Amino acid sequence: MFHLTLARGGRGIWREAVQAYAVGATDVLERPFDRKALMMTLLGDIGSLVGDSLDLSISNSEGILAGVGALRGIFDSLISGRPVELEGVHAAGEALISNIEAEGLARWMDVVRKHHSQTYQHCLLVTGVAVGFGRHLGFSSSDTQRLAFAGLLHDIGKAGIPVAILEKPSPLDEHETAIMMRHPQLGFDALRGMPALDLDMLDMVVHHHEYLDGSGYPHGLQASELSDLVRIMTIADIFGALIERRAYRAPMICEAAFQVVENMGTRLDKDLVRAFESFVRTQTI
Repeated sequence: MFHLTLARGGRGIWREAVQAYAVGATDVLERPFDRKALMMTLLGDIGSLVGDSLDLSISNSEGILAGVGALRGIFDSLISGRPVELEGVHAAGEALISNIEAEGLARWMDVVRKHHSQTYQHCLLVTGVAVGFGRHLGFSSSDTQRLAFAGLLHDIGKAGIPVAILEKPSPLDEHETAIMMRHPQLGFDALRGMPALDLDMLDMVVHHHEYLDGSGYPHGLQASELSDLVRIMTIADIFGALIERRAYRAPMICEAAFQVVENMGTRLDKDLVRAFESFVRTQTI
């Protein structure tokens, strides 16, 4: 269990630290402190998700660099208590779409899987799948851009989850899973005061783990309460999680991943799942 003690600065810090550790503290943060230092002590170094250097194929991809930069900005803003710069997320989404249109979704996925962070890899894979699916459905350019924006924002609440859980190199235990399941509500809480953000984006952030039969979280919503954007992002999120590379398992092949999606039955929109099957069959991913 993590216990943090906030100690007064100055010459008394060592005495206070000894006393704190004696009663069970696992870390001591000296006053005065800033929000970012406190959050890094509690959650770990979010900046480490990017790494000191990127794989050459990633650094040569304008769309992936833009996506990584947007995610880093999102996480850093929330840790620091600053508003998210939505214009930068929109710009990254446009670069991401251009990248996929120029090089194809298969190339996008191959390169994204080389990112060392499970968190960034997942967000970028889900965004790419959502964009590709939207294009397959015949979405307009503006609606495809909305999907890219939604994909980059959908897991924003993970900025409030400890890095040790986000990047754990083995399956999460029951307690860790319960913590991870807080991320939709954390994302909603972080964004709901931003007047420039559409309400449907807030809806997607907090409800992309909801299912049509009411078995999802965090609110147990049912079919009539779930928008089309939420339904699309839920499918993209599930599929993206299955095909990503993790330290303890290889990526699932797309046919097998789709079978998992299809087997979820009434939990997902059957018409969208049928269209998603057609989309997957047209891709060399």
